Amino acid sequence: MKIAVASQNKTTITEHTGHCLKFWIYEINENQIVDKKLLELSPQQSFHNISPNETHPLDEVQVLISGGMGRGLVERLEQKGIEGIITKETDLDRAVNAYLDSSLVREEPECHEHEGKHKHQNRHQNRHQNHHHHHHHKCNTPSAT
Repeated sequence: MKIAVASQNKTTITEHTGHCLKFWIYEINENQIVDKKLLELSPQQSFHNISPNETHPLDEVQVLISGGMGRGLVERLEQKGIEGIITKETDLDRAVNAYLDSSLVREEPECHEHEGKHKHQNRHQNRHQNHHHHHHHKCNTPSAT
C-alpha cells in the first residue's frame, strides 16, 4: 500500500493540495512504514493544472493525506480509487501513523453547501472570525434546504 502526503516545504503537511508539487510517498507493509521517498512534480503536473483524465504520478497511491482540498479534487481522487484525507495534523509521520491505526482526525472538504455539514461551517467561521476575507467556492452541489 502507498500513502502520499502533500508537503510543499518537505517538512510539514501542505494545506493547498491543488498547487502542491512535493509529496512524500510512504510505502506501507503490514501496517508499518517501510519506505518514504519524495516525489517532486512539475508545475504542469499539479492537480490544479492537470486534466482529471490524464495519468498522474500519484495514481499509484491508495491514500492522499493533506491539510486541505476541495470537494472536486476529493471526487477526482475517488474516481481513481484514491482516498483523499484532510487533516489538521501537520507532522508527516504522525499523520501516516495515525491513519494506519485509525486515529487520524479527518476534516471535511472545503465546500459548505451540504446537508448535515453545518458543524464544519461553524468551525470554519470560528477559525476565521478575526479575518475579513471571503472564500468563493465553486460547488455544483445544491444548497441544503
